[in-house]
Amino acid sequence: MLLWLIEYLSQYISALGAFQYLTLRAIMGVLTALLISLLIGPLMIRKLGQYQIGQAVRDDGPQTHLSKAGTPTMGGALILVAIAISTLLWSDLSNRYVWITLGVTLLFGAIGWVDDYRKVVERNPRGLPGRWKYFWQSVVGLAAAVILYYTASLPQETSLYVPLLKDVSLTLGPILFVVLAYFVIVGSSNAVNLTDGLDGLAIMPTVMVGGALGVFAYLSGHAQFSSYLLIPHLPGSGELVVFCSALIGAGLGFLWFNTYPAQVFMGDVGALALGAALGVVAVITRQEIVLFIMGGVFVMETVSVILQVASYRLTGRRIFRMAPLHHHFELKGWPEPRVIVRFWVITVILVLIGLATLKIR
Repeated sequence: MLLWLIEYLSQYISALGAFQYLTLRAIMGVLTALLISLLIGPLMIRKLGQYQIGQAVRDDGPQTHLSKAGTPTMGGALILVAIAISTLLWSDLSNRYVWITLGVTLLFGAIGWVDDYRKVVERNPRGLPGRWKYFWQSVVGLAAAVILYYTASLPQETSLYVPLLKDVSLTLGPILFVVLAYFVIVGSSNAVNLTDGLDGLAIMPTVMVGGALGVFAYLSGHAQFSSYLLIPHLPGSGELVVFCSALIGAGLGFLWFNTYPAQVFMGDVGALALGAALGVVAVITRQEIVLFIMGGVFVMETVSVILQVASYRLTGRRIFRMAPLHHHFELKGWPEPRVIVRFWVITVILVLIGLATLKIR
């Protein structure tokens, strides 16, 4: 939005031309989203407390979590507001990738909001029934996948690229592309949601992975960089660095209040939306496999739940003391901050490995 105004005013004030550079707009995106989060956060927490929109805690989980009952939740709405405002202010609104990514993020956030509202306001422990939650996730995920495929104008926009290998790509037809994109978006959304069980556990890995995907988006959108690094050149994808920057700023602002001991939880409204955001950016930048690597913590958490459920149904025995995985380590006696920071460290390592694939080919 501001880009249009800047382009006009730069005719009269040449210094404003600097704001047309993508890198500067990305920096402004971070700062804008961070400032919005820090300014609105305290007011939002007070309002959530006044309306008694507090977290319910399972009594069969770690006993240390019982003290968290009543902590304001649905704070993910703050993240979404900060991302949306910052993205709309600093990105090129003529770019289709911006609208697709922002639309998917907000729609998944709406699904999470309905689930949270039913749980904490209407006091319905089931929230949005699982089948309906998955149905609406599927609708949005499939719609995004179909739109991305049929608006693609270049072969590399719909090909699957294998990291570490030169010139290795698989041309995907409409069915394979849509299926892959669907599972990446919906799977990533639910994976982040499963990870969001401890104070700050999900938001910091999301920020790190989002930042790395922003690097991929910037490089893919630049013809010379993409040619040098042997990654697909995707015209227009560089604009997603503004969205990723907004995600970083909003996430860090939220972490200010969500760090241990948390003053607010993000709830499904935040977790489902942020996971979907990572998924759709990975699909657009053709880095689905790299997302799987960098988001290894999300993958581990999801796999732990799948294995736990499968083992219990097939043998009547549990593999972990409790799933998702972070609860297993808590029940083994790890303090919550130790679990959180160690999962963050793992994410740093995995993100660096993901970024290394840019050059190791």
